[in-house]
Amino acid sequence: MSDIQNLKPECIWRNFYKLTQIPRPSGHLEKIQQFLLDFGREAGVYAVKDPAGNIHFRKPATPGYENRKGVILQAHMDMVPQKTPESTHNFETDPIQPWIDGEWVKATGTTLGADNGLGVAAIMAIMEDKTLKHGPIDALVTRDEETGMYGANELPEGELQGDILMNLDSEHWGKFVIGSAGGIDVTATLDYQEADTDPEDAAVRVTVKGLRGGHSGLEINEGRANANKLLVQVVREAIAETEARLACWQGGNMRNAIPFKAEAVLTLPKENIAALKEIADDWKETFNDEFKLIEPQGIELTVEEVATPQKEVPAEIQDNLIDAIFACHDGVIRFIPAYPSVVETSSNLAIINIGEGKAAIKILARSSREDMKAYVVGMLESCFSMAGMKVETAGSYGGWDPNPDSEILHLLLKKYKTLFGEDGIIQVDHAGLECSVILGKYPWLDVVSLGPTMKSPHTTTERALIATVAPFWELLKKTLEDVPEK
Repeated sequence: MSDIQNLKPECIWRNFYKLTQIPRPSGHLEKIQQFLLDFGREAGVYAVKDPAGNIHFRKPATPGYENRKGVILQAHMDMVPQKTPESTHNFETDPIQPWIDGEWVKATGTTLGADNGLGVAAIMAIMEDKTLKHGPIDALVTRDEETGMYGANELPEGELQGDILMNLDSEHWGKFVIGSAGGIDVTATLDYQEADTDPEDAAVRVTVKGLRGGHSGLEINEGRANANKLLVQVVREAIAETEARLACWQGGNMRNAIPFKAEAVLTLPKENIAALKEIADDWKETFNDEFKLIEPQGIELTVEEVATPQKEVPAEIQDNLIDAIFACHDGVIRFIPAYPSVVETSSNLAIINIGEGKAAIKILARSSREDMKAYVVGMLESCFSMAGMKVETAGSYGGWDPNPDSEILHLLLKKYKTLFGEDGIIQVDHAGLECSVILGKYPWLDVVSLGPTMKSPHTTTERALIATVAPFWELLKKTLEDVPEK
């Protein structure tokens, strides 16, 4: 596993390996915060934890470069904690186990954390390298980006010094991002009084699993299956045809990840179990036919008998919840008219938890237009209000408006062409980036986002393309050296 430290450039892969050994799932960042503070002090640069829990580095200009514009390098410290069903990994205590698979670096049974660990590793390499030539550099490593951009949202005004922001959280080498979508978390909740289960009834657990999942911003356009949306079709028919009742439901675990697994416990008369299994078999065949080109690994749909719970969801509440889940939009709503290949607006039915008298449904809505973001919120509110649920929003962040005249963008494109003999690509992302939040506090910044190539972030198949890390590092160094004067 430590073989990745021998990859080139050693300065980035060595630091990335160190990051994989420090537990850093969103919401549990004490160890990585202390690690970064210790690193900064050992590297001899200014290093503090700000009131928002971000780590802030500062490195003075190389002698003779003091009159250059200041650059702020930015990445986030947390990672999405996803693991395979058979994995026993504890993200709060266990190190990630990276390994080399041909041209890729992957992790054993978990997300890799290259999102955004490679960006943090690049910042560490810049901070510790005494041979680089550059103007004044600030570096901001934010907390809890994946769960709501809390570190960026709580970033104190006046903390950063610089004219240029280079975000290192993009995942396509050779593409330079100059705009991204805004987003908002929508949560529908309902408290209910549980009903007694018929003591003569049996119970089954219906599980949809084996889906690819994925990043709800970067991969929502691929039409990947959402486990919650598949399961609701099975449950709805089971209720209608087999006298089934809903006892509980758990689906999805991250607001910004497409759910790859969902399960529900249903009660029903014993003599109807066979009929429910036939329904499930029919749906399994339908799902695999519908998604055969998108989920080629095969969608699993299982029904297993379990102990009968004492309580279940009352019939009327159950029907309202199932109807709302069935009606809730999931996926792309609209593409950007001027850029028809880029998603403008989407929603991800991310997490469902029903049981023990409480129901909670969480959706992440994204849009590069504020009016469309408001439209999606209204649509979702209407859907769940009809089920008697309380709908609340949180974590709203605006989109990042593209600036095709960006000075740092054109410097990067020029350097990219000189170094690699081809033209870079300008891109607008549907995934949310912290750039928009930071711009809200530092509106004068000239902003661009870049990074090496990664695939399937937020999933257990997350992987980093080794061959793109060295040119990324070379471009970063050469660009810092040629940042224009103030």
